[in-house]
Amino acid sequence: MTVLRSFLPLLFAASALPVPVAAQWSAGSQYTPPLGAAPRGAWLPGGKSYLGLNLGRSQYQLSCGTTSLLCDDTDRVAQLYAGTLVGNFWGVEMGYLNLGRMARAGGETRVQGLNFSLVGKAQLGQSLGMFGKVGTTYGRTETAAPGAGSIGTGTGQGFGLSWGGGLSWDFTPRVSATLEWDSNDFRFAGGGRDTVRSTSLGLKFRY
Repeated sequence: MTVLRSFLPLLFAASALPVPVAAQWSAGSQYTPPLGAAPRGAWLPGGKSYLGLNLGRSQYQLSCGTTSLLCDDTDRVAQLYAGTLVGNFWGVEMGYLNLGRMARAGGETRVQGLNFSLVGKAQLGQSLGMFGKVGTTYGRTETAAPGAGSIGTGTGQGFGLSWGGGLSWDFTPRVSATLEWDSNDFRFAGGGRDTVRSTSLGLKFRY
């Protein structure tokens, strides 16, 4: 979480950026983009780059071992990411994710990683959009389970497939709320590779 804390000031700085066009997008009025801005239906109105923060719950697909009564395969998830627009409906994104820990076999497994994705979005209405992403996550896992003979212990790291999607709601030209579902593959101690899924809510700040 040290990395996450170090990036939080950037999010607050982004949210404080001037929004000269925000006043034009008020309730009951029609938004008219300034000269040279992307059209209203284009992806990411108000800016070509963005920062985002998602918080939610993770779901591990790992085996609990023989001591299944001591298993808890869900935890909090935090994701901090940045991206930029390549075309009107395509972009690239990089982010740090911490998927929390899973209690198993009298110990626990922790997962975190760096994600690189290609992102695409389609507009469903004036403010509502849907997006999808596919890429790879370089993950690091740590498993400590004293006396557990049914699961591997130690660290695992490497690249794995990542993909996901969700919905976004643009409630100002620069700020959006997101509902997102993601799936990431990680390498765990013992040579195995398993999936960790997550569902999260977030805010995205464009500049």
